[in-house]
Amino acid sequence: MAPDRLKAFTDGVLAIIITIMVLELRVPHDAALTSLRPLVPVVMSYALSFVYLMIYWNNHHHLLHVTRQVTGGILWANAHLLFWLSLVPFVTAWMGENHFAPVPMAAYGVVLFLAGVAYLVLQRVIIRSQGPESVLAAAVGRDMKGKLSALAYALAIPAAFIRPWIAGTLFVGVAMMWLIPDRRIEDLKTQTDR
Repeated sequence: MAPDRLKAFTDGVLAIIITIMVLELRVPHDAALTSLRPLVPVVMSYALSFVYLMIYWNNHHHLLHVTRQVTGGILWANAHLLFWLSLVPFVTAWMGENHFAPVPMAAYGVVLFLAGVAYLVLQRVIIRSQGPESVLAAAVGRDMKGKLSALAYALAIPAAFIRPWIAGTLFVGVAMMWLIPDRRIEDLKTQTDR
């Protein structure tokens, strides 16, 4: 199967996830500007999660751009990634509503860690399917950026119980690292198309 259907399905699921997440933002019943103050943690957690979902969407697009054929293994690996991403609205709301308390922060870290691992699994399944000489294999290499991200998430989970702000800093740091789209795949694809 060509990757177009998988791209479209994933785009739709991510759009629904973002919609669910934004619906968790509750409008205050008071018109005063001060009524927005309690919403600051909720909006901050929403903004961070929105950035993360856009990072996954962007990199997923690049990943499938160099995938020639989709196998059953790729479909299941993609479903595995979408499962963890579908939990982002829950942990985002929990974290924001509880003002970045340790347990919700750790839960957020667990979901980010497992989504990161699922993305790495999806990469590996595609590389195994496409072959070690594929554009994706050449672009990703040892994928230190992806592995460093998973390590940061793993460190953030216990850090949330010590100092939640350390976990938050790690979450923001990883997002900043990925904010500029990973161009390794796009650059290699352009070179091979010439």
